[in-house]
Amino acid sequence: MTSSLTGELKWWQSGIIYQIYPRSFQDDSGDGVGDLRGITRRLPYVASLGVHAVWLSPIFRSPMRDFGYDVADYCDIDPLFGTLEDFDALVAEAHRLGLKVMLDYVPNHSSSDHAWFQEALQGKDNAKRDWYVWRDPAPGGGAPNNWKSFFGGPAWTLDEVSGQYYLHQFLPSQPDLNWRNPAVREAMFEVLRFWMRRGVDGFRVDVIWLLAEDERYLDEPANPNWQPGQPEHWSLLHPYTQDQPETHEYIREMRAVLDEFPDRMMVGEIYLPVEQLLPYAGTEDAQMVHLPFNFHLILMPWQAPQVRAFADSYDAACLSTRSWPNWVLGNHDQHRFRTRVGDAQYRVAQTLLLTLRGTPTVYYGDEIGMRDVPIPPERIMDPAALQQPDSPEAGRDPERTPMQWDAGANAGFSVPGTTPWLPLADDAAQVNVQAQEADSQSDLNYFRSLTRLRAAHPALVDGTYRSVDSSDTVFAFHREGHGERLTVLLNFSGESHDLPDLTRGETLLSSLGDQPLSGAPLRPNEARLLRA
Repeated sequence: MTSSLTGELKWWQSGIIYQIYPRSFQDDSGDGVGDLRGITRRLPYVASLGVHAVWLSPIFRSPMRDFGYDVADYCDIDPLFGTLEDFDALVAEAHRLGLKVMLDYVPNHSSSDHAWFQEALQGKDNAKRDWYVWRDPAPGGGAPNNWKSFFGGPAWTLDEVSGQYYLHQFLPSQPDLNWRNPAVREAMFEVLRFWMRRGVDGFRVDVIWLLAEDERYLDEPANPNWQPGQPEHWSLLHPYTQDQPETHEYIREMRAVLDEFPDRMMVGEIYLPVEQLLPYAGTEDAQMVHLPFNFHLILMPWQAPQVRAFADSYDAACLSTRSWPNWVLGNHDQHRFRTRVGDAQYRVAQTLLLTLRGTPTVYYGDEIGMRDVPIPPERIMDPAALQQPDSPEAGRDPERTPMQWDAGANAGFSVPGTTPWLPLADDAAQVNVQAQEADSQSDLNYFRSLTRLRAAHPALVDGTYRSVDSSDTVFAFHREGHGERLTVLLNFSGESHDLPDLTRGETLLSSLGDQPLSGAPLRPNEARLLRA
């Protein structure tokens, strides 16, 4: 773990990670769903962004009830996306372009179609029975306890043949694996080895904080802050299904497997407060995930005081624990950040993501300013939405729509005459890669300007971070190292601010597309990067 200027940063510390949702990036087969050959064809574009790694959401063989997060074979590619040979070609092309490749790893649960679960259904004495989590009914009958699925309803389903219930924290077709069983752990570790032998450089580990459950199987307490209309899972607190001590043991074992191969890494999906999040990085002597995903920018109000306070506390906590920071504004489970913060603040947010100390993760399409796409009821695909029609926050389709490449048919995502698996944005003819490539003032070229500055100024990568007082609606901070000090000014308001002590210096980049003079006031909704 590295927390200060050392000159020895790993690729996952100095680089930018770019998440691709494979169903929605590029359809080369003409079936309306993105695929591996499409991604491979678009990798030169990805490399042109100045990013350093691509993370692919699940591409494993699956019945697609949860679009790949229900894995039926961990060591094969679903035919929808292509073949193992297509994957090998993708890895080869990515490496040729200087890009690392990361896969989504889904260890908490499999598909009910997986051969392991099909064997487990054969009876209580089957060798695979204990590969999943089974419980007898409650004393009065019914589910063993009150645990809720993330997708609504109980987290238990009755197997009528045996009379026992199995645990599933997501769909009933996603039974939870029993990580207390050493045979399960070894089988899942062999999955990691299989992909690393094929050249995979890292993994994003799905719901890693859920791997263990409290063995007492007690009811979970009600959440006093839950409101009707919010997802049903939020109606309970989760002391018995999340962040159990055993989970840390399993992740240390997982890390040891990654360390069998040189220069590999893993990011853990963990929705927890910082004091529970950072321990997932482990210690120097007992290491765990390289990057515990920090989702807090997604979840907090977009206001300068709150964002500054969190950045200060998180950076200090990372320094004290010798953890490497990381930042993200969007992913396949969260609304597009342009929709959340608004058009005026879009570049302010983009600047923040790419100038804070730590590793940024970028979601495909955010570099061109894609927004959430309204999904008509008859086009809804996401099981989280279909199972919770009374909870508008549950649906994830709006942020998963096809990439907007050009103004042609299907925005260049798929061939004419094809119906993409999700609707395209109404503004795809204007908001697309081709149009923005030709416009020097576009969001795409602003993104590239930011990544070029990161490459040209090492202080933005491993320099120190220090926020400074300015205004209640301005977040200002210094990044210092390698013989220079850079100042980042982020105006969260529609008002101008005269900040002569902070605006003196050479403007390296303004979100408004010009180069203000030294000392010029910070304008409404402006992000400005200066060199002292």
